[in-house]
This record gives sequence, C-alpha cells and structure tokens, in this order.
Amino acid sequence: MRDIKNSKIIWLKGIVFLLMGMAASALLVMEAPTLRVAILLAVTIWAFCRAYYFAFYVIERYVDPSYRFSGLMSFVAYTLRKRQ
Repeated sequence: MRDIKNSKIIWLKGIVFLLMGMAASALLVMEAPTLRVAILLAVTIWAFCRAYYFAFYVIERYVDPSYRFSGLMSFVAYTLRKRQ
C-alpha cells in the first residue's frame, strides 16, 4: 500500500475515523443507556488512545529513536524481537 500524500485525503480519513468512532460509541450507549456504560466506554477510548500514542510516539522518541513503526503489527513484531 502506498503512503497517502494528499493532505485533503488525510483530513478526510481522519474525519471518517472520527465519525465512525462517534457512531459506534452512540450505538453502544443506546444499546445500554447507563452512566456506567458511558464512563467505561470513555475510559476505554482514552486508554487505547494513550496506548497508541505510547506505541508510536513514546517508543520512537524516548526508547529507540532509530526505529520507525509502520503500524500496530510492526509494533508487535518490534516488541517480540526486543524480548528475545
């Protein structure tokens, strides 16, 4: 797969991801409309965002500046190699 270089397409992709997340979140809360479900969903989203930030920014900046990740599978392969 080629890298996306068109900034308009990158923005569109980001907006589509945001809309998908908002729609899925709304559907989950509508499925079980309780404050507990809404809070757990918010914590889940926050935690996964922080894990993604850790995988791509923290590792590259502070742990191994020479390595560039290309996706989550790349990160998994990297962590498995580092354990050996």
